[in-house]
Amino acid sequence: MLDYDLEAAHYDQTRGGVARARAAAGAVLELMPGDCAALVDVACGTGIVTELLTAPGRTVIGVDMSAGMLALARPRLAGRGTAVRGDATRLPVASRSVDAVTFMWLLHLVDEPVVAAAITEAARVLRPGGVMVTTVDKNSAQFETAGDVRDILRAARRELAPPPSDGMELVRDLATAAGLEPAGTAGYLGHGQGRSPREWARRVREEIPWTRRADPRRVAEICDALEALPEQDARRVDPEYRLAAFRLGG
Repeated sequence: MLDYDLEAAHYDQTRGGVARARAAAGAVLELMPGDCAALVDVACGTGIVTELLTAPGRTVIGVDMSAGMLALARPRLAGRGTAVRGDATRLPVASRSVDAVTFMWLLHLVDEPVVAAAITEAARVLRPGGVMVTTVDKNSAQFETAGDVRDILRAARRELAPPPSDGMELVRDLATAAGLEPAGTAGYLGHGQGRSPREWARRVREEIPWTRRADPRRVAEICDALEALPEQDARRVDPEYRLAAFRLGG
C-alpha cells in the first residue's frame, strides 16, 4: 500500500483534483438522508471531498490514519468540521450517534476481513435510519469503460486478478450481515482518471499488483497489445465510478 504521508502533498493533483471531488461529493449527497445532522467521512484523506459534504447545522468528522493527509484536511474543515486520526475498524465515535458514514476510495485498498470490520463498525455508529455510503467496484471501473484499452485490460483482469474486496455483491452481503439494507446507488465521473495506452502499459509493468505477480510472458503480451494501439499518448475516456448506500433499520 502507498505511504499516504508521502502521497499527501500531491495526492489531489494526481487524483482528479476539485472536479473529481465535486462529482464524488454530489453522488454522495444524492444518497445521504436529507436531514443528515452528523456525518463521519472515513479515510477522508486531504478532506477535498469531506469539505463538500459540510452544511450549516451538520457535524462533519473526517477520520484518517495518515498524519500527512490530516495536516491538509484540518485547514479545509476549519470552522465547518473536524478531522481526527483513527481507524475504520475502531471509529472514535459513540454508538448510534451519526446519520451517515462514508467510505470514499477505501474498501478496494484493504482485504475482506477489514472490509467486514469497517462495515460492522459503520453499523455500530449509525442511528436507526442512518446510511453508509461507499464506493463499490472502484478498480473495476478502470477496466470497464468502453474502448480499445478496456477490451485488452478487462480480459486480462478477469484472468489474473483476485476478486475485488469492494465488489458490490460482497459489500452487500457484508452490509446485510451487519444489519444494513440496500438503499440506492449513484455514479460519478472520475475526472482525470482516463489514461493513455502508453501509461497503461507502464502501469501493467510496474504498478498493478496482480500483473506484478503474473507470468512475465503474459505481462509482455498485455503490454505488446496496449503498445500496438493507435494514439499512444491520447488519454482515453474517464471511468464512471459507482456508489452504494445501505440503511440501518429500526
